[in-house]
Amino acid sequence: MSTITIVGTGNMARGIAARALAAGRNVEVLNRDAQKAQAFAAELGGNVTAGTVGQPPAGEIVALAVPFEAAKEVVSAYGDGLAGKTVIDITNPVNFETFDSLVVAPGTSAAEEIAALTPANVVKAFNTTFAGALAAGETSGQALDVFIAADNADAAAAVSSLVSDGGMRPIVAGPLKRARELEGFQFLVMTLQANPAFETFNWNTGLKIVD
Repeated sequence: MSTITIVGTGNMARGIAARALAAGRNVEVLNRDAQKAQAFAAELGGNVTAGTVGQPPAGEIVALAVPFEAAKEVVSAYGDGLAGKTVIDITNPVNFETFDSLVVAPGTSAAEEIAALTPANVVKAFNTTFAGALAAGETSGQALDVFIAADNADAAAAVSSLVSDGGMRPIVAGPLKRARELEGFQFLVMTLQANPAFETFNWNTGLKIVD
């Protein structure tokens, strides 16, 4: 049974952990605070272990379930310790002070900036899924689509397998530079969620390609 390491103990970490457990994976959760990691692991139950950020990740896949700046700090601190790993970047680099723009420059993405800091194979995934829907594995009775962007085919396949085994549909959108569009589009979706004009949007919606 393969293992996925999740860095973070927030709502997105909980959602990813739920799907990973549903997929039959072992889960390791890491937090800078060991007690928080242990409490989070106990809440999740199942095949979940806990540790602290900085220890070697047990997982072949490492999901960075933390904000963009923290994700950069994590991969920088690990350095070559992530070599050979598949690292999932879930971040949306939104300027949360203004909620009116992204903080990355045009022509790049959070995923590409993170990839420049690590020898790992970085995959963009789960940035278009909200935490509540991810924990449930569906929204409005429909399985979630998870959009994936990666330069390494094996890394994309590994994340696609995790997604499909967790009851969702993986859609490989292309190379890592497609993260630019995924991040920009999800920023638009987030502004709609926060818009009081759309009363039924409650941060549990999902992007779906209907075929």
